[in-house]
Amino acid sequence: MGDMIALERRYSARNYDPLPVVLTEGEGAWVRDEAGRRYLDMLSAYSAASFGHAHPRLVAALSRQAARLAVTSRAFHNDRLPPFLARLCSITGMDRALPMNTGAEAVETAIKVSRKWAHVAKGVPDGRQRIVVCEANFHGRTSTIVGFSSEPAYRLGFGPFGPGFDRVPFGDARALEAAIGPDTAAFLVEPVQGEAGIVVPPRGYLAECAAICRRHGVLLVADEVQTGLGRTGRLLACDHEGVRPDGLILGKALGGGLLPVSAFLAREDVMGVLEPGDHGSTFGGNALAAAVGFEALDTLVEEGLPARAAMLGDRLAAGLRALASPLVREVRGLGLLAGLEIDPSRATARAVVDAMLARGVLSRDTHGTVVRLAPPLVIASEEVDWAVARIGEALAAVAATPPAPGRS
Repeated sequence: MGDMIALERRYSARNYDPLPVVLTEGEGAWVRDEAGRRYLDMLSAYSAASFGHAHPRLVAALSRQAARLAVTSRAFHNDRLPPFLARLCSITGMDRALPMNTGAEAVETAIKVSRKWAHVAKGVPDGRQRIVVCEANFHGRTSTIVGFSSEPAYRLGFGPFGPGFDRVPFGDARALEAAIGPDTAAFLVEPVQGEAGIVVPPRGYLAECAAICRRHGVLLVADEVQTGLGRTGRLLACDHEGVRPDGLILGKALGGGLLPVSAFLAREDVMGVLEPGDHGSTFGGNALAAAVGFEALDTLVEEGLPARAAMLGDRLAAGLRALASPLVREVRGLGLLAGLEIDPSRATARAVVDAMLARGVLSRDTHGTVVRLAPPLVIASEEVDWAVARIGEALAAVAATPPAPGRS
């Protein structure tokens, strides 16, 4: 393990601080390290591995397609993209889809399309289009996206940033309405904020925002890169409030845990503002990605994974609350997306994560105070129970550890 970690530290840019474990293989909800030790994956690559590791159907689809045709660019048609796009639109109820690779690319696509739609459909002068976003948002790491982040660490040293974004408090529909002006193109929102600490807005918030956007002729664009495709117990997190957004951003799980696949979907008149040459990606919509994405969507439906996430999410939340640890201020989440808010006066979330690692459970902290839990949707009920027991042991071990100097 030391050799691999040292090698990475020597040659990799230091933009990550991984936990001290070197993973070599995975199957289902479990992974193994170099020494053969098993760990239960309670992070699933921030939902990218929602189908677990090496899902047989997805690996088979990848292998079949890789042996036939992988990448040609969109300069030509391929026989896998059309059925993938049709399936994606059918399952989400959207009219058209624009395939990309990473979630951040799909967000950038949504921003571009929203701006052009406002210019073409609303007559907003080009260069004056504005997009409303939320405080504590996390939509990716590109220079445009970090420019409208409210997190200083994401912005420091990366300016200057482009204009055109207005931030409002998350969960406050009145603040959204107050921020909308004649040049507003869209409201870009995560139905549940993940990186901010698994923050679930008040019930009815998204539906109220949708009504406000309709009233003012503004697009509601839902970033479901992390929450989409079953994670929260419904196909989309928007479905919990019966909201169909004007634009929808998907990624992570869409690639089946095997390769990056993302998409921006929208209704006909919104996507209709694009013309050939307006946007593109060499790898976006490649045959290999389309084949895997298609199989991922069918697997999601045929294995009933959204309903499974709802049932097991309730089991996970109940188990975590029953631990009644003095370190935990709050357990929150939706479906198989949960966060443990750690009392910073007693411990750090990283200390809890490290203690979980020592007991065979993988997770990560966010903002120093929240332990994020998002296991693969294929996890078994007994594996959920096993994880909760190990998390309880980790919390007890950290609680019994004397406070670090300077922490009250």
